[in-house]
Amino acid sequence: MAEKSGAPVSCMDLPVKRPREDQENGVSSAASIMETEGDNNDASINVKEADGISSVIPGWFSEISPMWPGEAHSLKVEKILFQGKSDYQNVMVFQSSTYGKVLVLDGVIQLTERDECAYQEMITHLPLCSIPNPKKVLVIGGGDGGVLREVARHSSVEQIDICEIDKMVVDVSKRFFPDVAVGYEDPRVTLHIGDGVAFLKAVPEGTYDAIIVDSSDPIGPAKELFEKPFFESVAKALRPGGVVCTQAESIWLHMHIIEHIVANCREIFKGSVNYSWTTVPTYPRHVQMTFPSL
Repeated sequence: MAEKSGAPVSCMDLPVKRPREDQENGVSSAASIMETEGDNNDASINVKEADGISSVIPGWFSEISPMWPGEAHSLKVEKILFQGKSDYQNVMVFQSSTYGKVLVLDGVIQLTERDECAYQEMITHLPLCSIPNPKKVLVIGGGDGGVLREVARHSSVEQIDICEIDKMVVDVSKRFFPDVAVGYEDPRVTLHIGDGVAFLKAVPEGTYDAIIVDSSDPIGPAKELFEKPFFESVAKALRPGGVVCTQAESIWLHMHIIEHIVANCREIFKGSVNYSWTTVPTYPRHVQMTFPSL
């Protein structure tokens, strides 16, 4: 934790990823936390890139990943607001010069204040508007709370469950993205911290009208959410006529992943399997959704 001596803490003093052995009282007691305080806007951070993970170079965050080899998206950093390491991933929030605050998990941009609405609205309203009067909705992932915010706009919905594996993501989102995490304030919402795969396996058959899978990329803790056994669990948890919508990567970069998801869904789900896409400027080559129904 940066010392709170009253003087601004220079971002030069902070590495992008630094493990902490001790535990601090803060956003998540099980995680290492680093924050910057003060009004310093000089985000000139000298960080050595390691193992292809995104990094902050002097004044800029560059998103580098094996998921999109040979290219990178960069945003100018005004100030790093938070850095921490949970049990599952590295978490960072920074203030950008053009997209507002930015949430980054393991070096990959998850949302920005400027364009998050394009993703949240697409992944939520497409499935919920495709069936009549959805009442019970499950969100897998989506710890930032944006999908909850959009689900809560549907007056027919009576129950909203969310299963997020990483409590730090929830806590950080509530602290730094209150307009996104406002979804947690809805009384219909119940938060479950845990593995979405295990949660679905324990759900009684035919429980939900809609399941929305707001996952990160198929590496790290989200990998299982792209596999056939997971979609089989989803199908079991849906009532007849129910619908699922899942983040399905980019048509420009991940056609093999998309083909794999669509093929699995066509084997498992009895109804139609539809594919759609939307424009999210800070996602690599934008993002696609697949929403099959029973």
